[in-house]
Amino acid sequence: MNKVSEWFQLKERNTTWSTEVLAGFTTFMTMAFVVIVNPAILSEAGMDFHAVFAATILTTILSTLIIALAGNYPIVIAPGMGINAFFAFGAVQGAGVSWQVALGSVFLAGILFMLVSLSRHGRLLIETIPASLKYAITAGTGLFICFVGLQNAKLIVASPDTLVMFGSLHEPGTLLACIGLVVTLVLMSYRVRGALFVGMLISSLIGWLMGLLVLPDQWFAWPGGMGGTWMQLDLGGVFEQGLFALTFTFLLISVFDTTGTLVSLAEQAGLMKEGKFPRSRSALMANAAGVTAGGLMGTSPVTTLIESGSGIAAGGRTGVTAVVTCLLLGAVAFLAPVAETLASLPSITAPALIIVGYYMIKDLLHIDWTNFEESFPAFLVIVSMPFTYSVSTSIGIGFIFYIVLKAARGRFREVHPVLYVFAALFVIQIGWLQP
Repeated sequence: MNKVSEWFQLKERNTTWSTEVLAGFTTFMTMAFVVIVNPAILSEAGMDFHAVFAATILTTILSTLIIALAGNYPIVIAPGMGINAFFAFGAVQGAGVSWQVALGSVFLAGILFMLVSLSRHGRLLIETIPASLKYAITAGTGLFICFVGLQNAKLIVASPDTLVMFGSLHEPGTLLACIGLVVTLVLMSYRVRGALFVGMLISSLIGWLMGLLVLPDQWFAWPGGMGGTWMQLDLGGVFEQGLFALTFTFLLISVFDTTGTLVSLAEQAGLMKEGKFPRSRSALMANAAGVTAGGLMGTSPVTTLIESGSGIAAGGRTGVTAVVTCLLLGAVAFLAPVAETLASLPSITAPALIIVGYYMIKDLLHIDWTNFEESFPAFLVIVSMPFTYSVSTSIGIGFIFYIVLKAARGRFREVHPVLYVFAALFVIQIGWLQP
């Protein structure tokens, strides 16, 4: 035990085993909703729920153990909200890409992410993108997933006259979603740990009392395999259909979400040293490995979960926190019937999507809205994501107009040459290859 303590540096980081275990439980309660919501979203793309459920847990455990053991960080890595909605509704349903080809694109993005993490010039990809566009991509993705949540709750429905309109509270499912949203928000206002997960459980109980939810015949089952999604990726389809913009989008969102969240969590835990992120390569590789594994196993890209901050707030300072969370996730693998039951009613998971959108849109605070050439392209990225139902198209629009406005002001040199290449690729994608 002493050797393990020394390995995780418990004494150096002024923490104890009991504190780390409690922090692991706290993180688990906060992020547990992911293993229900992610399969629910990807099943809308035609993927097998049980296979995605298993893939979600395995990719989370794999990537989290890497960052816990190699980086000694109290951080959990799991399929990200927002990017999974883009996978299912933007790429598959919106653009007509098969989920097998979309997984191929995820796999390629993971390989590129690994190269970025290993390369000495890997930060070039991050540094060439203007900060205003980075924040806009995160905020726009938040609006997109919020829009999906409102649709799942049927708070927003299609209209022949105005395209969209407010739904009817006379619909039992819509009423349940509203109740669940209010309950979850109240829990959050009282700083209840795992408010999203607890809110889903309470909504499930109310849904059962309303007769909307049927309890499973059995609550426990041996973990199922990933036969429906394992190695089902279609790499050839990515190249045949020229889906390089899709791959680039998966890469951009994965890199931006990961780097920004990692720094934020490391600062919260007091692990930054002189403004630098120690063992950053291990942390980035853990995320890159997770994205790659997701393409093989059958799930959308992973990202560093901001929910890890709850465990850090509870005192977690080492990889023990993340290992404990992984052990609990392993136990959840036996609760697939319960997870499927909760996910079968969109009204139960919709509030979580709406609230996650709120957390992502807070990045708008970091955009300089007094600088027109910086803020207007960011504005276009943000508003076009939910309207076009395409994250990649929105990113392309932002890149293109950023260059146009800079050029109009004679500020060509302020734009990195790599950004011109990206913009040119998006012009081709939107102008000629867009269906």
